[in-house]
Amino acid sequence: MNPSMLVIDDDPHFGQVMVRSLERQNYSAQWIASPDELAHIEQAPDFISLDLRLEHVSGLDIIGKLLERWPSTRIVILTGYASIPTAVEAIKRGAHNYLHKPATLQELLRAFDDTPALDTEQDESVMSVDRIEWEHIQRILNEFEGNISATARALNMHRRTLQRKLQKHAPRN
Repeated sequence: MNPSMLVIDDDPHFGQVMVRSLERQNYSAQWIASPDELAHIEQAPDFISLDLRLEHVSGLDIIGKLLERWPSTRIVILTGYASIPTAVEAIKRGAHNYLHKPATLQELLRAFDDTPALDTEQDESVMSVDRIEWEHIQRILNEFEGNISATARALNMHRRTLQRKLQKHAPRN
């Protein structure tokens, strides 16, 4: 019997490409865009690729529910918004591994076999202070549903300063 993988990612293009790639590797693969669709999954997957930032929920928040339902399933968080705090939190909550997008299919499959740890091969250098600050601002902005004034108050920052920081692109590591 072929190994099975469930891909949970709100990007339809990514989800469909992953399923096709996994099927070429003889995996039984299924993609869902939201944790709300989990009720339709009858058989426990061997592996789950879980996006950190889903449309209405954090992937971190559903790790426990997934493991409660399928205790022997291995979960790898796959995200374009990698940070050390979220990686540590994902592992603490039961994820088997944590990868930064873009990751190849082979890197993802290896992540399920590796011992639980942060993916250090991807990040050879430590993230810059600017990058950490930008990610923190994005996280708080997301918590306040895009409200600039509320985010500025929460960050103890002047609103114009926050707007200037948001106009910049994400700094590289």
